[in-house]
Amino acid sequence: MIGRLAGRIDWVGTDQVLIDVQGVGYEVSISDRTRAGLPGPGGFAVLYTDLLVREDLMQLYGFPSLYDRDWHRLLMTVQGVGAKASLAILGTLGAEGVARAIATGDARAIRAAPGIGPKIAERVILELKAKAPLLMLRAGGAPVAPPAPSAGAAPAPAARAPAAAAPPPAGPGATADALSALVNLGYAQAEAAGAVAAAAGAEPEADAAALIRAALRSLQPKG
Repeated sequence: MIGRLAGRIDWVGTDQVLIDVQGVGYEVSISDRTRAGLPGPGGFAVLYTDLLVREDLMQLYGFPSLYDRDWHRLLMTVQGVGAKASLAILGTLGAEGVARAIATGDARAIRAAPGIGPKIAERVILELKAKAPLLMLRAGGAPVAPPAPSAGAAPAPAARAPAAAAPPPAGPGATADALSALVNLGYAQAEAAGAVAAAAGAEPEADAAALIRAALRSLQPKG
């Protein structure tokens, strides 16, 4: 599996780019949005890739980030959405826009992509509405592991857990994860925090995915 390419751009077409990686040229299909972010011929580019293999075709698709690539793969799980349709949706909305549209049920935004009709747009919303917040959380970053002890240092004594220790409440972690995901989507910290706090107040037991959906609904323009 080819997951990432880094090399010099030989040429850029309307929907493809040729990247020279140590003397080997890779032809990669890209969206309009990805193409707009690339340098011209001679420039250096890094693309995360997905390889589509069929009986009569082997084609690489390139994306500026792992998050975009993950959205491409998720979109293609929807019945009727192939690689071309996925690139059209991502090229029109970007990964963050797709996440917002699905989480808020905005099929009209999905229909804005070239070649995407109302039935496909509704199917994208219905089939991915439960999965979108989980992918958004992944974009927020994983918790940082504690540093390893330095060489020669004595290991810290393990804390003795109570015999009947209760699991920590999910609320604070869920709100922090939801806030991180919204900030990564481009919302201001204060705006996102207010929306998440309101959502958590209305649903104290909600998990992060549910908080994201509720907060995004409240952040949508009214009217």
